[in-house]
Amino acid sequence: MKRVFVFGAILTMLATATVAVGQKDKDEEPTSWISFLVIKDDNGKPVRNAAVVLHPVNAKGKQERGGMELKTDPEGKANFDGIPYGMLRVQVLANGFQTYGDDFDIQKPKTELTIKMKRPQGQYSIYADHPKDANAPKSDAPPQDPNKNDPNKQDPNKNDPNKKPN
Repeated sequence: MKRVFVFGAILTMLATATVAVGQKDKDEEPTSWISFLVIKDDNGKPVRNAAVVLHPVNAKGKQERGGMELKTDPEGKANFDGIPYGMLRVQVLANGFQTYGDDFDIQKPKTELTIKMKRPQGQYSIYADHPKDANAPKSDAPPQDPNKNDPNKQDPNKNDPNKKPN
C-alpha cells in the first residue's frame, strides 16, 4: 500500500512539473503601465464614464481573445498596470460620441494616451443642397435642365394636339 502511495505521489509531482515547464511564465514578460485621458475633441473637456476596451492583437493583426474594459473617472482618466508589450487594440465608447478605435504598439514601461472623442457627423446626402460644401463630390457632367423631369414644367406645346409640327 505504501508503495502505491509513493508511486502516486511521484506521478503527481512529475505531471505538475511537466505542466509548469510547458507554460510560459507571464511574470518574466515586460509589462507597461498604461494611462488614458479621454477628452472631447471640440473643447478639451473630459469625458466621464467612457468605456475603454483593450484587446491584444497577434502578429497577423488579428484581435485575440480576452481583453478588458476600463471606465473613465469624472476627470476622463483610466489606467491599468500590467499590459504586456506588443500590439494593443484600443476602443473607446461613450454616449453621444463616435466610437474611437486604433492599434498601439506598447514598448515602454509607462504609456500615456490621450483620446479625443468626436461628436457624430450628419449623414451626407447627394440629394441635399450643398452650395458651399468643400467636401461635396465634384461632377464633370454639364448641368441638367431642372424642368426636364418635372411633368408640370415641361414645354406646354409638346403634347398639344392643335400644334402643328414645324
